[in-house]
Amino acid sequence: MRHGYAQRDNPDSVLNANMTALTKPDNIYFDGIKAKIQNDPQHARELFEQFVALKPDVGAGYYELSKLYYNDKKTDKAEADIKKAIALEPTNKWYKEQYASILAEVGNFLEAAKIIGELCTSDPTDDEYPKMAAEYFERAQKFAEAIKYVDLAIQRGDDDEDLYMHKVQLYLEMNNADKAAAVINDLLSRDPHNGKYYKLLGELYDNNKEPKKATEVFNKAVKELPDDPQVQIGVAEHYLKLGDTAAYIVSVKKAIFNPDLDAQMQLDQLGTYIQTLPNDSILRTDGLPIMRRLAAMHPIDAQVLSVFGEFLDMNNKRDSAVMAYKTSLAIKPADFNVWKKLLDDYTDKPSADSLVKYSDKAIRLFPNQAITSYYSALAYSNKKDFPRAIKAINRAIDAQPETNKPVISEMYALLADIYHITKQDDLSDQAFEKGLSIDPGNSGLLNNYSYYLSERGKKLDEAEKLSKRTLDIRPSYPTYQDTNCRILYKKGEYEKAKTFVQKAIDLSGAGADATLYDHMGNIYYKLNNKEKAAEYWRMSKEKGGDDPQLDKKISEGKLYE
Repeated sequence: MRHGYAQRDNPDSVLNANMTALTKPDNIYFDGIKAKIQNDPQHARELFEQFVALKPDVGAGYYELSKLYYNDKKTDKAEADIKKAIALEPTNKWYKEQYASILAEVGNFLEAAKIIGELCTSDPTDDEYPKMAAEYFERAQKFAEAIKYVDLAIQRGDDDEDLYMHKVQLYLEMNNADKAAAVINDLLSRDPHNGKYYKLLGELYDNNKEPKKATEVFNKAVKELPDDPQVQIGVAEHYLKLGDTAAYIVSVKKAIFNPDLDAQMQLDQLGTYIQTLPNDSILRTDGLPIMRRLAAMHPIDAQVLSVFGEFLDMNNKRDSAVMAYKTSLAIKPADFNVWKKLLDDYTDKPSADSLVKYSDKAIRLFPNQAITSYYSALAYSNKKDFPRAIKAINRAIDAQPETNKPVISEMYALLADIYHITKQDDLSDQAFEKGLSIDPGNSGLLNNYSYYLSERGKKLDEAEKLSKRTLDIRPSYPTYQDTNCRILYKKGEYEKAKTFVQKAIDLSGAGADATLYDHMGNIYYKLNNKEKAAEYWRMSKEKGGDDPQLDKKISEGKLYE
């Protein structure tokens, strides 16, 4: 509802002509206008109250008070004052507009519409009144009346396409698809080479369960305007609604590669297309060539290049993705989301130097973005420059509001990891506790905390409680099952430990990590089943196990930890 119409300022908001040369009321009135312009509504209200006390027979003061109360959301007082103004000057259109606006604000759209409808008759020169009346009648669910006023606006010379679209929508509200279609056909008759109208007409029939009529429209559109991008989009969407995926794919690709379609629309169509694909593998194999072609069509469009980078990442082409992101940033360096994508691609340990370099650049560009300091901390941690890493992560924590609980919890997780690596166990535990106080359901934080406690061989009961909380949150995650296994192993509860590592292996299936088999071998050794222990150690070796003691355990049949 665009009922902002009724708050137009009265350009003639001055004292009524019947005012005499009484200087004091005049001055008070104009001081009130001045206070209002200077955005001092309280003082303005006081001045207008003084004015109406001195001049109770002049409507202008009540009108100004009504507007001030309206802006203050005090609609009862606004209505009372505007009624006084109208009683004094019944023909003043500005007062009636104000009254209609107040009625609309309190939901009385029908009365508001009637008032504006009267103004359409009394002031046929104001082109806004018919549109205002149509809006109010629509809000009052009086669609036929609304259409009359849309027609009046058109008759008065306003040939704006939005009016015709409004009329279409009103007919649809009345469940009269035929008349809505007639309006679009009228637009087509006056502009037969506008593909958008064919698309609208076809969509109208599709949405009203008349697919045959929609097909007729689109067949004609393709014959008349085969290269029009709006027609191509409409045809593609039509096939999608019919469930003809093969025809949809052919049509949507025409639209995506249409040079007359702007880059954003091409990306939008690609997004819809991707959502129709049945699985990620097709997305990778089919989506990337499309995106590569779009990037060639728009070599200096930052957004296209950014999306191209995402598709390259999905296809494990990280180096190419990085180049796409860097090119995008060279065109639009202030796009933080692209910086984040670039930094994400440098989070592996071999890329630590690059992450330092580009996180530092991002920090200079976005000094208030905590996540840039987080990336810097991760980079220095990967380089084993722990003092700098600690400084950076603390800077990130200070900059990140605690309202974003998942993010700040992850920041404490990194701080806890760094303190653990540097043997600052008490500080590590404090960081874990702080992170969990912010986000008690952070399963990764719970798992790491319990695992580190088990590695130290301390607070094993506490570690087991933390691990059980982790499994309550994510019972099907193999790593968390293995953490619980390690805690029980450290506690000497080998049979229980075996149960959990077996769960981890079962949940992992064929992709079970070599470490799980190594752990199972260690458990069997502790249970005095050396044959089984050796069998699992060999399985770990076959899966690429990298425990430096693994070969020795296999060859000697002994446990080395």
